[in-house]
Parts: sequence; structure tokens; C-alpha cells
Amino acid sequence: MALQPGDPLPPAPHVAPDIDDDFSRGVLSDVWVPHYLPHWTTPGRSGARWGFTPTGLELRIDEDQLDWRPEDAPLRVSNLQTATFSGPVGSAVGTHRHRPDGLVVRTPTPTHLRYAPRAGRVDVTLRASADPDCMTAIWLVGTEHDDARDSGEICVAEIDADALGARTSIRCGIKAHHDDRLTTDMMTTTIPYDAGEFLTWTVVWGGGVTTVGCEGIIIAEFDQSPNYAQMLLIDIFEMSRGTGNYPKSTTLRRVKAWSTDSQ
Repeated sequence: MALQPGDPLPPAPHVAPDIDDDFSRGVLSDVWVPHYLPHWTTPGRSGARWGFTPTGLELRIDEDQLDWRPEDAPLRVSNLQTATFSGPVGSAVGTHRHRPDGLVVRTPTPTHLRYAPRAGRVDVTLRASADPDCMTAIWLVGTEHDDARDSGEICVAEIDADALGARTSIRCGIKAHHDDRLTTDMMTTTIPYDAGEFLTWTVVWGGGVTTVGCEGIIIAEFDQSPNYAQMLLIDIFEMSRGTGNYPKSTTLRRVKAWSTDSQ
């Protein structure tokens, strides 16, 4: 019988996770790249603003932070990701060719797959930003290092600051991008929690099925899944500037992840 929204999530694998980071050591572990898609821009624009706090790792938008690309202004982001890949300077080869306006490589980055399984489970515990004009996001995307079609995205949660409350509206689903083997299937749903508090978000994917959950309960299931390397990204975006107080932030408390490629 197929799982349905409202059902309990399946249990986590009974093996040690590949990632189990509660950010308590005060050191950013080697699995994390503290840049957002650095190949499409320059280091001063892609670099995350971040720091450790008593409750976890804080991703920040600072008042003096640069836009991710001048062409995208206003758009600032602080991001952690688990892989990098690009072609040479001036090429259009690289992970997440998501813009229609001619992305080109400005900072070539080597292929480093620190965590990029073809199937697996990820649990992310974080507190979404309540700061004006900010969005907190958890997602996976194809690295494209083997094939340019390997670009599909699993959106675990996009959480707008103005959607927070006792019940929070979020977006989740599949984005095909350049993968004609997938179909874009995004949905907006409401969870019975305030995502401005610490919640654990879960995605399980593989075997043609993707399941998204929150606090141990399924919130959506999709009858497709990418079947190639997927890197994890966790970030805060600011869509405009000058509203509210700085720094703006989201706090990441724990990440656990398992690869199930061989199952």
C-alpha cells in the first residue's frame, strides 16, 4: 500500500549515517562548501556569511553583503552545499544551469563530490528565517558532472518568511530543469507547525519515488526521483534589501544523511 500524506515516515536506515553534523565542534566539516554555486559568479559574491551559535550554525545575510551576481540584484544568499563542478571560464557547463539569461562560468571549480548520492535520505533540523523578504530553502540538485541532463532538483522545502505562523505554508516537489526524464511537479502545502521554530525536515528518494516529510510525518510523495548524483544545499536568500534589521539569519541545528545507492 502506497504511503500517504499524514502517514509516519519510514524509519531511517539502521546503519551509521554518512553525515551526522550537529555543528557543536565549532569547525565546519569537510563535507560543506560555504559558497552558493561559486562557478557562476566570483568568490566575494558566492561566499556564505556564517558562524557558530549556542543553538547551531547560523547562515546570515549581512547588510554589506554583495548580490550573488550583479545581473540578479537584488538577490543575496548564504549557502552550504556538498559538491562542486564546472567547465572552463566562459563556458555554460556547470551544476544548476537554472537561469535563462546566459549563465557562464566565471570561477572554474573542480569536481568534488563530497556528498552526492544517487539515492538516499536526508534529515535537516533548522529554524527558518523570519526576516523580511527572506526565504529559507533545503534542496538537492543534480551535479551534471557526467551528463548535462542530470540536472533535476528535489525541493524539500522553500519557506518564505511571511508564510510563518502556527501553520506554515511551504513549497516542495520536483523541478526537471534540463532533464527530459523528469516532469516538474511542485506543490504548495501547509504544515501544522511554525517553521520559525526548530523542525526536522526529511527527504527520502530512490527507485522512482521521492518522499518529503516534516517532524516524522509525510507531507508529500512524488512518483519520480532523479537517478544520478544529487548534492545537498541549505540556504537563506534575501530577495530585496533595506527592509528589516541586519543580520538576517536562519539557524541550522543538525544534518543527518544516508546514501542508499547500493540498495
